[in-house]
Amino acid sequence: MRNFLFIFLILALVACKRKNKTEAVKETRTSGTLKMLVDESVSPIVQDQIDIFSLDYPQAKIETTVKPEEKLLPVFLNDSVRVIVLPRLLTKAEEKYYNQRSIKINTSRFAVDGIALITNQGNIDSTINVKDVIDILRGKKSDKKLVFDNAYSSTFQYFKELANISQFPATGVYSKNSSKEVIKLIAEDKNFIGILGVNWITGKDTEMSEYLSQIKVLGVKNVKGKVGDDQFYKPTQDNLINGVYPFLRNINIIDCEGRDGLGTGFATWLRSQRGQLIVLKSGLGPHKLMPRQINLTKGN
Repeated sequence: MRNFLFIFLILALVACKRKNKTEAVKETRTSGTLKMLVDESVSPIVQDQIDIFSLDYPQAKIETTVKPEEKLLPVFLNDSVRVIVLPRLLTKAEEKYYNQRSIKINTSRFAVDGIALITNQGNIDSTINVKDVIDILRGKKSDKKLVFDNAYSSTFQYFKELANISQFPATGVYSKNSSKEVIKLIAEDKNFIGILGVNWITGKDTEMSEYLSQIKVLGVKNVKGKVGDDQFYKPTQDNLINGVYPFLRNINIIDCEGRDGLGTGFATWLRSQRGQLIVLKSGLGPHKLMPRQINLTKGN
């Protein structure tokens, strides 16, 4: 009898494991497993979205690889992972990798990001001109030193294009290995201006709160003739939404899975009211402003 009971329990356990395995591989818009690449400079807002999405849909599992842009693109373009979050669009050359295989590219903007310039609280400077930043990037002598989140990051590429240069000068411009390292450096050294994604300073990372309290965000004035040239603007949510902050960029989820699955579901959810409210709460600009629901109650 004991042997029979033991065998029965083993068979039940095996059957349960097989059932769970079958359910795990089933993919829909709200269930299954999604592998996704995420640019490090915008990873905080993406993780916020994943946390809530996973609560809403517990059968959905999103596995992320977070790295600087140039480290992610080879993985994306060689078809290892087909979903990526970038603060820019794919170039025509990058699109060819999927077009030549007749795989549809679905791109959805879900937030408006800004690139923040930060400095130590002890620094007397509180503003900077875009022209001054470009001059430093082009190697002109300056008492200011810029430090980026990573030499392979999307922010690095953004400013190379802005200054119309192929590489940065030997002095005056430096890089760390991550946004967290930039924040720590700025908190400890008033001789640098840090450059990183806004969502790294608007988030609620308790690990970084001590360092964030020791930095300040610079106001930026655009070059003459461009939006934001009338005064110094900080990357506040209103300024991101209104488009007056000079260093703006869109955060996009790019899905090349070629099927209607969890990637499609997550991209749709990001632009839904729930996903957009998370963007609003983060301090970034939403893809679109969602109408607020007002509950009217009778007063006394």
